[in-house]
Amino acid sequence: MEGFNRWVHRTNEKIAVSAVGRYFRLDGSGHPKERKGSYFFTEIRAGLATFFAMAYIIAVNASIVTDSGGTCVCNGGADDPICAVNTDYAVCQNGIKRDLITATAAISSLATFMMGLLANMPVGLAPGMGLNAYFTYTVVGFHGTGLVPYQTALTAIFVEGFIFFALALFGMRQWLARMIPRSIKLATSVGIGLFLTLIGLTYSEGIGLVVGATATPLELAGCVSGLRDADTGACLDGDKMRNPALWVGIFCGGIFTSILMMYRVKGAIIFGIILVSIISWPRTTPLTYFPYNAVGDDSFDFFKKVVDFHKIENTLNVQNWSLGQYGGQFGLALITFLYVDILDCTGTLYAMAQHASLIDPVTQDFEGSTMAYMVDSLSISIGAILGTPPVTAFIESGAGISEGGKTGLTAMSAGICFFISIFFAPIFASIPPWATGCVLILVGVMMTKAVVEINWKYLGDAIPAFVTIALMPFTYSIADGLIGGICTYMVLNGTVWIIAKLSRGYIVPPNYDEKEPWTWRIPGGILPPWMVRLTKGKKDFWNEDARSVSEAVPETVAVEREGKTSGSDAPEEQPVKEPVAETEAKPKEA
Repeated sequence: MEGFNRWVHRTNEKIAVSAVGRYFRLDGSGHPKERKGSYFFTEIRAGLATFFAMAYIIAVNASIVTDSGGTCVCNGGADDPICAVNTDYAVCQNGIKRDLITATAAISSLATFMMGLLANMPVGLAPGMGLNAYFTYTVVGFHGTGLVPYQTALTAIFVEGFIFFALALFGMRQWLARMIPRSIKLATSVGIGLFLTLIGLTYSEGIGLVVGATATPLELAGCVSGLRDADTGACLDGDKMRNPALWVGIFCGGIFTSILMMYRVKGAIIFGIILVSIISWPRTTPLTYFPYNAVGDDSFDFFKKVVDFHKIENTLNVQNWSLGQYGGQFGLALITFLYVDILDCTGTLYAMAQHASLIDPVTQDFEGSTMAYMVDSLSISIGAILGTPPVTAFIESGAGISEGGKTGLTAMSAGICFFISIFFAPIFASIPPWATGCVLILVGVMMTKAVVEINWKYLGDAIPAFVTIALMPFTYSIADGLIGGICTYMVLNGTVWIIAKLSRGYIVPPNYDEKEPWTWRIPGGILPPWMVRLTKGKKDFWNEDARSVSEAVPETVAVEREGKTSGSDAPEEQPVKEPVAETEAKPKEA
């Protein structure tokens, strides 16, 4: 083992002094901004950790978006207007799901790899959780019952990507993100988490624990799908909580995964999904995912291929540019995608950059931010061509960073893993909803922890945040929650501001000093770094200044930025430094 460790150290040192090491700024490369504690084999291992933390998105995203019906046409007639039990429609949805398995893996691979190669950031990208739910259940609607067809919604996403590209190129994206009050930003994450939790509890994409009712908005369910009331969808009292798939999902997909996460087992979520799926694959069990009917036979025939490249047939390049009759709804969807993406991706990138100690204390920006935003923007448009909801940065990238990932090699390794997963589409397409339902709930848990950071002391911040959180799951719409929260914030704080101005500051709330400050100004200015260098006359403005981040901070802070190195990967003479305790620090607000 000692001989292997010495080989690892020597290889790390050789790669660090090579052109690859200097490009990615590995420790020992001699680059003015080399990233202390970054070593080649540590980066590779961190990339594997990132992939296993994110791999669930391949099955979950395809499963959620399939609920929209994609390009399938419903011919259920008056008896079944939304094709809830139409066999032909269900078979068509199977094809859509397979297309989306390939599309999700492909765009995740491309976006994550390019994020590492061009932006040198250890961050993975994939179709975003929350955004895919908004796309499916609000914009397109269940089985296409929304106000915008699937093809038109993809057009909105395609346009959004290029708007993002322009915003990123000229520095407006960061400015727009900072303009949103911090309480609304935090509440958005919490509200989306509760929204995903509700989806995970339902039948279509979850464990089937709750169902819509008539006397109350929701009621307890848990019966076998075939025993639900044909008119209301409810379960009879004697059949509730008797679905074996429900209990397998709770204990094997929820409790088992939670215990693994408590012990910080890498890839805990994917292990839970695999366990539930394996239990659900035999055709002779009461909870099989492949029942003996037309839909089950079609799914099982595809599953038996195991390793197969599935060509995208139904969702590739299906944008509809005839927007006349959907103008208003198209605009609303576009604006909402823009807003949520700005908050989601920007917040995640800043949190991950802070976690990896890559934030510049002077500009409060991170290295390669403009390129990172542009990679994300173009990935959104490419993903729309493949048929997926908007691509965004994943907070699960923190798993790789916690393993020591600090450079783009981490993201490139994860991207290669996503590419390999393309050829296992039959496996990912055969994951049942009760295997991913508890995953949605656990993702909701991780997203709602931001609630403690909301300023609950001042009602001008607390009430808009609560409105945002409450409306998202209760209206089953992220857009409605955002609109409600922002409008409430404007009315409350605008009224207080007007009264304060008219009274010359005499009439203000008693605890007005506890209000979180808000300003449209951001540290480092509104312009992106490359444009600042251009305005200063720097001829090679596309190259960053040679000044390292550590030169701009006190020595004690620089020591904290050393980060964690993993024992066998660190050079023998390199002292091991402890990581900064804060793992999900948020960018400092103006």
